[in-house]
Amino acid sequence: MGYIEFLAVIYGKKAGKAMDNIEEKQTKWEELSISNDFLFGKVMQNPKLCKELLQRILPDLNIERIEYPELQKSINMDMDARSVRLDVYVKDEKEVVYDIEMQVSHTKELPKRSRYYQSMIDLQLIDKGQFYDELKRSYVIFICPFDLYGKGRHIYTFENICKEDGSISMGDEAVKIFLNAKGTLDDVSDELKAFLDYVAGKKPKDAYVERLEEAVKEAKKNREWRHEYMTLLMRDQENVKIGEIRGEEKMLLLMERLIEDKRFDDIARIKADKGYRQKLYLEYHII
Repeated sequence: MGYIEFLAVIYGKKAGKAMDNIEEKQTKWEELSISNDFLFGKVMQNPKLCKELLQRILPDLNIERIEYPELQKSINMDMDARSVRLDVYVKDEKEVVYDIEMQVSHTKELPKRSRYYQSMIDLQLIDKGQFYDELKRSYVIFICPFDLYGKGRHIYTFENICKEDGSISMGDEAVKIFLNAKGTLDDVSDELKAFLDYVAGKKPKDAYVERLEEAVKEAKKNREWRHEYMTLLMRDQENVKIGEIRGEEKMLLLMERLIEDKRFDDIARIKADKGYRQKLYLEYHII
């Protein structure tokens, strides 16, 4: 067996282990909770439940009603841009836009992901020829069972302000909020804390959360949603397989080029240094 064939076997085993880990993390439909993004999106199709949640997150707002431009809105700009599928996308009577995302995995990329989501939403809110001041206020809200910023807060709200004078707001009306179900500070209402405790896996503590619990139970009886969930799982699993295969093909091609050029030290480095690996892909024009 040659060196390249040996590497193919090794990395093939790693890809197999990665798929095994994904399958282990998949939760059975009957065991899903409100913290599952798919189920959360389905439950939030109830306008009363969704409106109440927004009021708990944003108590200073008076939201009379909400509407759903699209359920689990997908945004696909062009072939080269990364597509976005929003969990809950609603507007209120003032045309203010709210995107609510249930995020269980601590991927470390949520701040920039929120930036991307907000930009994609803005592109949907204004048409060619319209003025920029026609953009409405928008909120991108991530609900997380972990503390993204490690300060113990239940809620982190971000708006653009002047670095030199914090009293000056930029005025772009773009707001990003990260909720932490594991917060320890006394910084939110009892109502919002009751919801976040429920996300963290605790029993319902008030009437609203009890209604959420009942909605979750009813949602899991929906055979159509169950079939949709399983279809999405299969599709995501297939996408991971394709990504793994493409990634291994690129890695093996790069190693083959490095061996040809006798750059053996670089072979050892690219296994652990993703940034350097990407640099060499560009150097060798491997796409």
